[in-house]
Amino acid sequence: MTSQSSPGKAAPLKRETFSSRRLFILSAIGSAVGLGNIWRFPYIAYDNGGGAFLIPYLVALLTAGIPLLFLDYAVGHKFRGSAPLAYRRLHRAAEPLGWWQVLVCFVIAAYYAVIIAWSLMYTIFSFTEAWGDDAEGYFFGTFLGVAEAPGLGFDFVPSVFFPLLVTWLAVIVIMAAGIRKGISRANSVLLPLLVVMFLLLVVQSLFLPGAAQGLNAFFTPDWSSLADPSVWAAAYGHIFFSLSVGYGIMVTYSSYLKRRTDLTGSGMVVAFSNSGFEILAGIGVFAALGFMAQAAGTGVNEVVTQGIGLAFVAFPTIVSQAPFGALMGVLFFGSLVFAGITSLISVLEVIVAAVQDKLGWGRVKASLVVSILVAVVSLGLFPTATGLYLLDTSDAFVNSFGITLGALVTVVVLAWFLRKLPLLSAHLNRVSTVKMRGTWMVLVSVVVPLALIYMVANEFISKISTPYEGYPDWFVGVFGWGMAGGLVVLALVLTFIPWSRTSKANHDPEYDSLVEREAKETAL
Repeated sequence: MTSQSSPGKAAPLKRETFSSRRLFILSAIGSAVGLGNIWRFPYIAYDNGGGAFLIPYLVALLTAGIPLLFLDYAVGHKFRGSAPLAYRRLHRAAEPLGWWQVLVCFVIAAYYAVIIAWSLMYTIFSFTEAWGDDAEGYFFGTFLGVAEAPGLGFDFVPSVFFPLLVTWLAVIVIMAAGIRKGISRANSVLLPLLVVMFLLLVVQSLFLPGAAQGLNAFFTPDWSSLADPSVWAAAYGHIFFSLSVGYGIMVTYSSYLKRRTDLTGSGMVVAFSNSGFEILAGIGVFAALGFMAQAAGTGVNEVVTQGIGLAFVAFPTIVSQAPFGALMGVLFFGSLVFAGITSLISVLEVIVAAVQDKLGWGRVKASLVVSILVAVVSLGLFPTATGLYLLDTSDAFVNSFGITLGALVTVVVLAWFLRKLPLLSAHLNRVSTVKMRGTWMVLVSVVVPLALIYMVANEFISKISTPYEGYPDWFVGVFGWGMAGGLVVLALVLTFIPWSRTSKANHDPEYDSLVEREAKETAL
């Protein structure tokens, strides 16, 4: 074959890289540390055995989370492409897996930005306590203007639309700036700020009256819970979502690493940093809930909640009652904003990288087209009176039948049909300090699929037996089941779009020399 510079041949696009391993680790941690670390993990731990939950949590981390993280790293780093391109280079039949992950990220990005916009407004509300004496009524009524029943309406809610617009403008600037000037710089600023702010929040919470009561509720172990299979399933389920594995993010990020990067060592840092932040979040949240329970004269079990209820109902109540409440509110909601943005840009990067590779577009063009398209969908559907119902349904189904089912299919295809684990294990061992032996392949090919099968089966039975949250059948059918099924169909359709010649999508013999040439250019 002719060389890169020969006439008539399209020159391969020069792939961006992280300028250092440290910036990759910061970006990977920024992706993993998201809203779920703050408002989901503390409740799951409390509801599944308290301190005893840390045992299945650690087991799930070591036997499923970290092995799957290494799998993503190996695919992205060895084949040096976006999720669809990397899977295609691994095997042409695997390309739809990458597009499935891209489409999952599209759905997540559209609604994830909405929660960041809420948090942005509540950071401001912390000074004014706009929610007054009724945090729940204010959030669902005055702020969101939630309709009485689910549906598809276009009654726009300005209090959500304008902060969402600001959020998207900021994110579009970051994405268009690229890996080094945009994503790396954003994570190098936002992640340290997030850690400092949350540490201050934890310290402030620990000095509140009743904090010890909350910490006792969080850490007191219920050893009998270890005999409950659902507790172990909850641990594995949370680990999969928490580490940002299985839906293209870590495949894409690892493709921007230099060729001689310690993948497994970096993965260990990312995984344990993420878990450390989750435990820190549990301490801060439950110390604050302990104060709330004491102020209300009830037990912690009466005030504990998760998700939207924790962030936008319970915490505003705490802010109104706690000493220096405005500071606590700014620290908490500001942390949600920063954690949300670092995760959102990683989700968007999966889509941007795929469009760049497939169509041969430059960075700025791909970033603007993708980000503006997702922003239009986000701004058109979610800042409405029915937006909360759409968000809730989309989140539930894209997690269960986008991320979880997609991860299951990917692992089974790679491990059992294509039998690529020995190849990927050899690549990890070639560049990493912690070597992957037969144990890693057993975990990825047996333990991870079994855990995912259990999770998918449970979710399918739960959602098929009764309409989700009692929503109308047509609504769940369109925005739940319909959306999930549409991802698979559209992934197959996107596979048939021709690749740009600049992508070297067929992984021909020239590809390896191209990779080595890029590595030398980067080193210079």
